[in-house]
Amino acid sequence: MEKFIYITLFAPLVGSLVSAIFGAKKKNTAVGIFASIMLLVSAFSAIILLCNIDAEHVYHVKLMDWIIAGNLHIPFGFVADQVSVVMMSMVTFVSAMIHIYSIGYMEHDESFNRFFVYLSLFVFSMLILVMSDNFVGLFIGWEGVGLCSWLLIGFWYHKDSASWAANEAFIMNRIADLGMLIGLFLIYWNTGSLQYDVVFEKVGDLSVATVTLIGIFLFIGAMGKSAQFPFHTWLADAMEGPTPVSALIHAATMVTAGVFLIIRANHIFSMIPNVGICIASLGAFVAVFAASMALVNNDLKKIIAYSTLSQLGYMFVAAGLGAYWIALFHLVAHAFFKSVLFLGAGNVMHAMDDELNIKKMGGLGDKMKWTMIIMTIASFALAGIYPFAGFFSKDKILEVAFAQDHYVLWAMLWIGAGMTAFYSFRLVMLVFFGEEKYKHYGFHPHEVKAFVLWAMAPLALFATVGGFFEHSFMKFTTELLPEYEPEIEPHFMSYVLMALTLGLAISSILFAVYKYKTGGFSKKVEEYPIYKLLLNQYYIPEFYNKCIIKPYMAIASFLWLKIDVAIVDKTVDTIAKVLYDGGDKARVMQSGNLSNMLRLMVFGLLVLLLLVVIFNPVK
Repeated sequence: MEKFIYITLFAPLVGSLVSAIFGAKKKNTAVGIFASIMLLVSAFSAIILLCNIDAEHVYHVKLMDWIIAGNLHIPFGFVADQVSVVMMSMVTFVSAMIHIYSIGYMEHDESFNRFFVYLSLFVFSMLILVMSDNFVGLFIGWEGVGLCSWLLIGFWYHKDSASWAANEAFIMNRIADLGMLIGLFLIYWNTGSLQYDVVFEKVGDLSVATVTLIGIFLFIGAMGKSAQFPFHTWLADAMEGPTPVSALIHAATMVTAGVFLIIRANHIFSMIPNVGICIASLGAFVAVFAASMALVNNDLKKIIAYSTLSQLGYMFVAAGLGAYWIALFHLVAHAFFKSVLFLGAGNVMHAMDDELNIKKMGGLGDKMKWTMIIMTIASFALAGIYPFAGFFSKDKILEVAFAQDHYVLWAMLWIGAGMTAFYSFRLVMLVFFGEEKYKHYGFHPHEVKAFVLWAMAPLALFATVGGFFEHSFMKFTTELLPEYEPEIEPHFMSYVLMALTLGLAISSILFAVYKYKTGGFSKKVEEYPIYKLLLNQYYIPEFYNKCIIKPYMAIASFLWLKIDVAIVDKTVDTIAKVLYDGGDKARVMQSGNLSNMLRLMVFGLLVLLLLVVIFNPVK
């Protein structure tokens, strides 16, 4: 099985390197095809591993010794166990479909070849992250996806907005990553190792205070990568990148890394349930917080981005409450329907000449029948409607909150579920149904190529039937993760809760359909303070700009002009000038004139004798 581990890991890298050979050359479709084939090979290999892993067959491989310094020994090793192989299969499969889709989406872009260099490298970095058998390898992959996200969000770097969004994502993640680094230092300081198996074996001997500190700092890193409040603003702005990038970041890579870290380090977080409650509470807050902003937003991609942020909140609730396999289950289910939504959004953008305002659309269902069907399926899954995948995974998370008597968390998640259903079908109605507003703006929409739709079809299929694998998924993953099944007494209460959640979701969908079929809300709604508050993202970006960015720029400008230029640079320049002038004047000593040189030698000799007399007087 070792060869399949290497094939899964390195096939995307091969695709990236081969694409790099042609990176600066004219667009070549063969580059995209080859990169896609490599991803399919990687996905096929990961699925083979998935079928061969069980409680008695977990595979470790060591590529080479990596870091050896004193007592620190970190091999370049990888593990294929029940958690990593699930992530490997999901990441490679979803990424392969996104690669195929990208061939059609980017076909007219001059930097087509360069795009596939970055895209495949992104997948390779994510595989390093999920497959490593130690925290350092995880951190290398962690930083790798951060770098690739910067390259891809700012792919159209000639646009100031794209460069700004890329820098925002990169810098905000670096701030959070400092917390993660501190957590890793604490782990090594207290256990003497960064290998998962060694750390998880020794962590039980540490004090609760130490483990709490480690957990807090690790979670800070997870907050940045998974865009949890207050590090959330970069996620919506990251929509400046090409749409396949948005699909990859939100579905298969990057933002799922934070949830994966909590799941992988479950031995640590299981010891500190108080930190877990904080994680779950923040997750529930973000679930409602992000969903509320999606209710009024008119940007097609940003609505879906806020949806991702909200669903990540659900995952953190499950992980924080110790239901790690349920968090992983929702992560996988979410990957399928969220990738479909973003790819469908890309289809709409192509049809509408990159227009993103959903209020300029309407009636596209007649022109884009298959895109409408696929996005509607994904929207049902996102809204948690039976029998789609989101119903099973999201409902399970609400059960966990209720079973542990966290009724406030359950209520927040329940409200979030209603909001999710409403904004999902607000988007569907405004884009695909109702008045054909696009005609007023001169757009001529059309359906995408058949192979692009075929790339989306498998993802839509899993978004539909994926939930029925719940029990087999639980059985497989709990061979490694703690077993957890929410128990609600009396038993029928679980069906009541299910009915409440499903009823709210269906009611929200019907309300959205009715409201936007009849023309939507009146213009007066836009004058309400709450509407403006949500539309302006609670004014948090403005707060960051006024209270953090501008003061920081002012301080940096002051230090640059008054300290760096006036003192540091002036001091260095003065020293250089003195040395230069001194050397310029001393050049006469090397004129080659024998008489002058003899005079200088005699003068130098007299000076030396004088110094000897002064510092060594005769006694």
